[in-house]
Amino acid sequence: MAGARSQQLMQRAVKVIPGGVNSPVRAMGAVGSDPPVIAAGQGCYLIDVDGNRYIDYVGSWGPLIAGHAHPAVVDAVSAAAVKGTSFGAPTEAEVLLAEQVCSLVPSIEMLRLVSSGTEATMSALRLARGYTGRELIVKFDGCYHGHSDGLLVAAGSGLATLGIPGSPGVPAAIAELTLSLPYNDLDTLAKAFETHGQRIACVIVEPVAGNMGVVAPAQDFLPGLRRLCDQYGALLIFDEVITGFRVAPGGAQERYGVNPDLTCLGKIIGGGLPLGAYGGRRDIMQRIAPAGDVYQAGTLSGNPLATAAGLAVLRLLGEPGFYDQLEEAGDRLYQGLGSLLDQKGLPHFGHRVGAMFTWFFTQGPVSDYATAAASDTELFARWHRAMLQRGVYLAPSQFEATMVGAAHEPAVIDQTLDIAAAALAEL
Repeated sequence: MAGARSQQLMQRAVKVIPGGVNSPVRAMGAVGSDPPVIAAGQGCYLIDVDGNRYIDYVGSWGPLIAGHAHPAVVDAVSAAAVKGTSFGAPTEAEVLLAEQVCSLVPSIEMLRLVSSGTEATMSALRLARGYTGRELIVKFDGCYHGHSDGLLVAAGSGLATLGIPGSPGVPAAIAELTLSLPYNDLDTLAKAFETHGQRIACVIVEPVAGNMGVVAPAQDFLPGLRRLCDQYGALLIFDEVITGFRVAPGGAQERYGVNPDLTCLGKIIGGGLPLGAYGGRRDIMQRIAPAGDVYQAGTLSGNPLATAAGLAVLRLLGEPGFYDQLEEAGDRLYQGLGSLLDQKGLPHFGHRVGAMFTWFFTQGPVSDYATAAASDTELFARWHRAMLQRGVYLAPSQFEATMVGAAHEPAVIDQTLDIAAAALAEL
């Protein structure tokens, strides 16, 4: 139960903000809770307006891999802010960040900075269509790539949580240009290419699904996508808004050894500030205006505060042992929760990739959206409420990832597991 001050603020919010929130899943309706209104964050903790403290495993939905208010990030943003908050003109930080990303992500030779992951994916689709001269795109059920019209087809994340298969306001003519297929199913994709191959501009995929809960790719899935795209002349786009810099320095493409033609980035690249990017092969990216004929623009693209934050975080990620620590922390919490669920005898099946994981309340296996959707969401809601009441802040949906960061030290994880044991005893 949210505190009195949080409840008062939400009562005011619903009068001036749709649903009282500025992104749907924040409302916590799927778990039957009133959301705490957050006042501050520090390290791995959130503090709400009623003074309650929570161990945070959302991390602003992924960006805060180094923790809340990390001194290096705060200092970088503060130093940038005193020089000006926006110029609408080139800056040195844009160049430095682009160079850093190109050096880390295997497939990116050039990139364009934007202001969000949604903007990155919608721009990458336009580029793919412009480059290939084709109209159809292929996505996968349960993969969420932002809220642009052509991608709100069988999407996951908030849509899965709210049970909405698409969205009013998306013209049928636009939706018809998107083919949505089962994740991890190469046979169905091959048939789609056999039927529509000369019309398919691109295949866009979360290389590790994070918006139907974490679902890892089958061993042959990503290589198979690469092979089919090459065979039919379509572009392969990895949406690494979540996985970029989280599952490896070079993202999922480094971890799995498969290079896409284009990559979409967000979240960690902005260090907690609004920033996204899309990039890839030089010959494709050269089609973007003003170098080429595919138009895309943005007043706040490459914002100096966001680029400062992004550079600061990427420098932290380069510190020796950073990813080893993340891997250990993610595994410690994942395995610990799995053991507790075993002891309780509750149905569960999990996936962990680096510092992100999901335990589904289902017997499994979970390999796609249909099998993820078989989870017991009412049981998850009870679990979420029991954890929140005891001071652990989890994503308020069965179909989201638990995010572990550098600030989650072993003692914090062990404390979390003690809390989880008490919460499970209540279920």
